[in-house]
Parts: sequence; structure tokens; C-alpha cells
Amino acid sequence: MIPRSICFFVLVSGLLGLSVGCGKRETRVAQGNREGVLHRAIGAEPRDLDPHLVSAFTDMQVALAFFEGLVAVDETTSRPVPAAAERWEVSADGLTWTFHLRPHLQWSDGTPLTAETFRDSFIRALTPSLGSEYAYVLYPLRGAAAFNSGTETDPRALGVEAPDSLTVVLTLAQPTPMLASILTLPVAFPVPLHVVARHGELADRANRWTRPENMVGNGPFRLTGWQSQSRIQGERNPHFRDADSVGLNGVAFYPFQNAVSQEAAFRSGQLHLTSEVPLTKIQAYQTESPELLRIDPFVLTGFMRFNLTRPPLDDPRVRQALALTINRQALAQKVLQGGEAPADRLTPPDTAGYTAEATFGYDPERARQLLAAAGYPAGEGFPSLEVMSRAREINQSIVEAIQQMWRHELGIEITIAMKEQRVWLDDETHLNYDISNSRWIGDYVEPYTFLELFLSYSGYNNTGWANDHYDELIARAAAQPDEASRYALYQQAEALLVEEAPIAPIYHGTQVFLKRPEVQEWPPALLGFHRYQFVHLQP
Repeated sequence: MIPRSICFFVLVSGLLGLSVGCGKRETRVAQGNREGVLHRAIGAEPRDLDPHLVSAFTDMQVALAFFEGLVAVDETTSRPVPAAAERWEVSADGLTWTFHLRPHLQWSDGTPLTAETFRDSFIRALTPSLGSEYAYVLYPLRGAAAFNSGTETDPRALGVEAPDSLTVVLTLAQPTPMLASILTLPVAFPVPLHVVARHGELADRANRWTRPENMVGNGPFRLTGWQSQSRIQGERNPHFRDADSVGLNGVAFYPFQNAVSQEAAFRSGQLHLTSEVPLTKIQAYQTESPELLRIDPFVLTGFMRFNLTRPPLDDPRVRQALALTINRQALAQKVLQGGEAPADRLTPPDTAGYTAEATFGYDPERARQLLAAAGYPAGEGFPSLEVMSRAREINQSIVEAIQQMWRHELGIEITIAMKEQRVWLDDETHLNYDISNSRWIGDYVEPYTFLELFLSYSGYNNTGWANDHYDELIARAAAQPDEASRYALYQQAEALLVEEAPIAPIYHGTQVFLKRPEVQEWPPALLGFHRYQFVHLQP
């Protein structure tokens, strides 16, 4: 049932002769149901499909259809489960992890996929000239930090070995209990080095091996087409390790710049799934078509990043003042419509049982005192700053609301720049901004995935903030097998974040999207990732 509040659009569109799926022409969804092809919206055009270079959540959603690592994430439990590796064991001291590959693994071109390729793919991901932003998550490997920084040039110093074609042995610099979860990330996936080498240097970011006519993968689907800003499509990979159980014959991803266009495409029968819903339509679907609306829990925090390399944001008093005047409760109640919760800490509460004790409060009076102490009483003399954000409806609403809060409480003015995702990501990476409206989706359900973000060497810190004590606390925590000891160190680290305020948390998210009932095996996933080989369509 389509909400009555939007039926007028369908009627008018039909009168104007637009294709809205009401005539005799078969809709894309109907054709997909018949042919076994899933049509899914994503929030932006991927920057890359090279597993070692993907960074945005949207890019990863696509990459998971075409590639697979040693380990995958189980949607329902958020725990690591066997994928290309059928099993693994860990030594008593926690330093040696041995992965046993499934026999007869192949790339989508039929080439054997062996342990040697996994080994050499780890080396490629950590090669400095490739510049993988996610390489830092592999630093638990012995020698990885030194190799990635260029201080060690011999790849044999890395703790990655392939004693035979079916065994991958990872040796760590220190115990890392969450290693299996780390290995679910694309940066730890194998890449078809025989194909990469055919099209350029192995560590060249501009290598054209991921073009549709070139790309080879080991996932349940193989890439067949990529029309920029239009569609990315794939067909069932006959060489996938479990090809006979794959429930779809194909997948297609459609990048959308805004939620309104997605919802219109869903309503007209062009999409099985959206990635978001317009804020103004959520209540209508809740009331009139709840069977189409999904609001799933999501391990996500939205926050403002401050660029500490630009004054006056190099002054912690200024950053704290800005953080203290964000009325998160009002944003959650009046601006956000998808069940998002106000965030006064970076790590979402009760992440694997951990909740930070130190929090960012709401205290405009204290904020005015801090701003005056920094030399800007009542905002006098405060320079005009720009807040940039990825161009999404929800982001526009958030930034405009915060713009009003800072104007009203502090007497300062900011401008807003909404940017296409690629531009926004590049500007963050190169610190080409004042304040950035950002978010982080947990890579796995453990506080470490949020707190490691602001390590001085993190590829996604992007604030100019570095604190040796913070780095030390996180390193010590990562090596702690005892959860209570690890969480105590996390508490100290998160307190430093509150004190230094390189960021200002805003909200903890949910995943709000539309799903047609034909789509089966799409359970709520805390991390937002799904294993496409299990999805099927039931008309």
C-alpha cells in the first residue's frame, strides 16, 4: 500500500505521461523479480571498487558483492564467520593466527586463488605508494606500521606467510582480540594480482583493473557494467566458492544524490531497496505503509570534525564552546525523524557492553565563557567559518539547525557548503575545510573501531589532532585480552577526546530505508552490511 499522502504525485505523473509503473510496461522491479536481479539504491557514486582503496560506506556496500575476504560478518550477530577461510585457530599467546582456506577457490576468470595471493595482497594493501586510507587497521600485523610508513622496505619483515597454497599465517606485533573482525574489512581482501599487473603497477592508485571490462573478483557476483552516476551491475559468478547456493542471478546498484529521488524511484517500481527515506515521508510510511519501511539499529555516530590546523579552531576553548552549544536533544526531537538518539559521546552507548563516562554536554553559558576567554566575547571578532557536508537531505537539516544554534547562543556566523561525496571525502582527507559534518559507521561492534579513528596515524583522523597519550592508551587497550581492563583504557582515551574536542558528536544513528516484501534474507544488520549470496527474491 502506497501512502495516501503521495498518491497525488502518482496520479499527476500518470497524466503527464511519466513512467510510474502503473501502465502495461513492466517495471524494473517486476522484471527483476522475474529474472532474479536485485535493484538497490546507494547513497553516492563509488569512488573506487578496489578493495584496498574503498573507504565510504556506499563503496563498501558495492564491493561486498564482488569480493570476499578470509572472514565475513554475520548480519544477525555482527560476529566474524568463515568466508574464504573455512576455519582458523589462534595460538595460546594470541600472536599467531592460522587460516585454512577452502579448497579449490577461484577468481571469477577461473584462475586459482591461493594463500600466496592473500599474502601478496596484504603486502600491496600496506605498500606506501598505494596510499590506502584503511591500511592503518592492519597495523596489528608484525612490521605493518614500519612497512606502511616506509621505514621498512622488505615485505618479508611483515607478519604474513603462506607456508602452502591453502594456509595463511598472520603473526602479530601484540595480541589483538578483534583481529578476525578487522579482517572482515575490504582492505584485508585479496585482489587479483595477475589482473592488476596486466593493467599497470600493483600499487598504482590509477590502475584501470577495476573497469568493467577488466575487473575480476572472488565474490558471489562478477562486474558486468558500470555507467557513471547511473548503474553498477553484476551477474552471478559461476566460479564463486558456493555458486550453487547464491539466490540471485544478478545485482544492480544505483547511485542517488538525494533521498527524494530514491523514494520516487522506489514508488514507481524501479528499486527493491533504497538507502534512505526523505525526512518528510517517514511518518507517512509509518502510518500508511509500515510493511515497506525499515528503521534498523545502526552502529553509527554523526559528528562535527574541527580542522585544528586553521585558527581559531586550533584553540580547544573555541572547539569546546562550539560543542557545548549543540542542542542534541532538540535535533533528535525536531530535526531527525528516523529514531536517531542524541549523542554526547563518540562511541554509541552499550557498544559491546561499553558506554563512555565522559560526555559532551549542552551548556551555552559555559560555552560563552570559553569563547570570551579565547578572545571572542559574544562572538565579537570571530571569523566567518564554513561547514562542509555531504549533500544529503538529513545533513542539510542538521547543519542548518546547528548554524542557528551557534548564531543564537554565541553570536557567530558560519556558511554552509554542500558537496558531492567524492569532493567532500577528498577535502576531508586533505584538510581542505574548516568544519566538516561527518559520520562514522562501526566496522565491527567493538569500541575500538570508533576510538582508533583519532589515532595520530589513522587514515581517517582528518582533523590535524594528535595526542601521544591517546595513542598509547588505545595501543595498550588493543593488546588487552581482558575486556574490563581494555574498557578501562577506553574510558581514559574517550575522556581525552572530550577534553581536547577535535570533534563534536551530534547523534547516534539508525538505518532508515524502504524495502519491498519480495526481498528475502535481509535481516537487520547493526553494521549495515549484507552477504548478497544469501539474498533472494520471492515475488
